[in-house]
Amino acid sequence: MLKGDDVFKKIIAHAKEYGFIFQSSEIYDGLSAVYDYGQNGSALKNNIKDYWWKSMVQFNENIVGIDAAIFMHPTVWKASGHVDAFNDPLIDNKDSKKRYRADVLIEDHMAKLDDKINKEVEKAAKRFGDSFDEAIFRQTNPRVLANQEKIDSIRKRFVKGLEENDLKDLKALIEDLEIVCPVSGSKNWTDVRQFNLMFNTQMGSLSEDSNLIYLRPETAQGIFVNYLNVQKTGRMKIPFGIAQIGKAFRNEIVARQFIFRMREFEQMEMQFFVRPGEEMTWYKHWKDERMKWHHSMGMPQSLYRFHDHDKLAHYANAAADIEFEFPFGFKELEGIHSRTDFDLGAHQKFSGKKLQYFDPETNESYVPYVVETSIGLDRMFLAILSQSYNEETLEDGSQRVVLNIPPMLAPIKAAVLPLMKKDGLAEKGREVMDLLKYDFMCTYEEKDAIGRRYRRQDAIGTPYCITIDHQTLEDNTVTIRERDTMQQERIPVEKVKNVVLEKIKYKV
Repeated sequence: MLKGDDVFKKIIAHAKEYGFIFQSSEIYDGLSAVYDYGQNGSALKNNIKDYWWKSMVQFNENIVGIDAAIFMHPTVWKASGHVDAFNDPLIDNKDSKKRYRADVLIEDHMAKLDDKINKEVEKAAKRFGDSFDEAIFRQTNPRVLANQEKIDSIRKRFVKGLEENDLKDLKALIEDLEIVCPVSGSKNWTDVRQFNLMFNTQMGSLSEDSNLIYLRPETAQGIFVNYLNVQKTGRMKIPFGIAQIGKAFRNEIVARQFIFRMREFEQMEMQFFVRPGEEMTWYKHWKDERMKWHHSMGMPQSLYRFHDHDKLAHYANAAADIEFEFPFGFKELEGIHSRTDFDLGAHQKFSGKKLQYFDPETNESYVPYVVETSIGLDRMFLAILSQSYNEETLEDGSQRVVLNIPPMLAPIKAAVLPLMKKDGLAEKGREVMDLLKYDFMCTYEEKDAIGRRYRRQDAIGTPYCITIDHQTLEDNTVTIRERDTMQQERIPVEKVKNVVLEKIKYKV
C-alpha cells in the first residue's frame, strides 16, 4: 500500500474526481468534517454494510438485527454515562490557534518512540538475516530498552492522569515531553479542558420540566434498551447477539484526516449477551472472528494489528482495538469490548424495569454480560480506499491509476463496452447488459476509445470489462478483461455471468 501525506492527498482528490466522496454543502464552501457519498461511494458503502450484515446476522443463527431510532429518551444518556463522562481533553496552541486532543498528542509521541524501536528491529533483521531472533533483540538491545522504558513511563503517567481526570498533569506531561504544535512548532499551550461531545437539540414536550434531547453519539444504547423486546419476541437463548447499522453524531472539535474522524458517521455494531463469568471466553472469540472478517476480504494481514487498551472505559473490563495502517499510520478501525453488565444494569436502575434473563439451564435469573464489536463504516471505507489505490507503470511506459477494491465490494462489478456505436454493436451491448444487470451492478458505456474507457473503469475499481466487437455478432463471444492483471479472454456471452459471479462471491 502507498503511504504518506502526498499519497493521502491523491486519494482524497481521486475520491472526489470519480464520484466517491464530496465535501458536504460544497457550493456553500462546505461544512467542516461532514461529507457526502457520491454515486460510486454510496455503492461501495452499501456493499460494505451488506457484507458485514450478512457476516453477522445471516451467517450466525444466534444473532439478529434491529434498526433503533436516532432520537432516544434523554435519561438513556444519563444512564449510559454519556452526559457526565463523554468528554475529550482538549488543548490549544496559543501561537497557531489550533486545537488538539491532549490524549492524541501524547499517544502520537509514544507512537514515534515505538517507530524508533521498530526501525532498530528492522535494521537488525536485515543485518542478521535468518539467524535474527526478534524477541531476544527486543529484550537486550540498549536503544530498544531505553525507548521502551520511556514509553512505559509515559503510559503509566498518562493513564493515571486520564483515570483521575488530572488535567493539570496532562498539560505538564505535554510540556515535559516537549511536544510541539505540528503547525506552529511552538510549545505555547493553554490549559487542558474537558469538552462534552454530544449534540443536543429540542423536541416538542418530552416532559413537563424538560425538552432537551440528544443526537445519539453511538448506536449501542439502542440495542440495550431493546434487549428485552428482542429477547422475548425472538425467544432468544443466551448466548445471543443483536446487530445494528446506523448513524451517530459527535461534536468533534478536532476533526481531521478526511472521513477518518467526522461529526456525522455510521457505525456497525453487535452486542453479544452472555452468562456472567463467560465474557472473557467470548471476548477472545470475537477478537478472533472480527480479525478473520477483515482478512476474508483479501486485505493484507500486514496492515492489521491488535492494540489492547491501557485505559478502560467506565463500562469495560477488557478492550482492544483492531488497528489498520492508513497512509497516515496505524489507527483504530474497530473496537472489541467486554462491557460487563454495566449497560443493562444501569438501564435497569434508571428505568425501574427488570432487564434480567431467566436461564433454564442454571435455573437462575441474572443481568447478562455483554461483549461488543463496533466498527466505523466510514473508517472501513477509508481503509479499503487507501489499500486499493495504486499507481502503476505499464510495460509500454504508460501509467494507470487503479483501485484494487476487493471484487465483492466493488461499486460496479462489470462494465459493458461496445467497441463502437454503429454496425449493431450498441444493440448487442444492450442485450448483454440486460443479461447481467439483474444479478449484479453493471454499467454501460459506448463513448471514447476503448483504452480510455478501460482506464475509467480501473479508476473506480470495476473488476471486469466486457467488450463487444464485430466477432461478437458472428459467434456470440465477447472479450472479458480482468482489472488487476489486465488479461483478456474470449468467452461465450452465456458464460459471462458465471465468471463474474465466481469472482465477486463472498469469501467467508
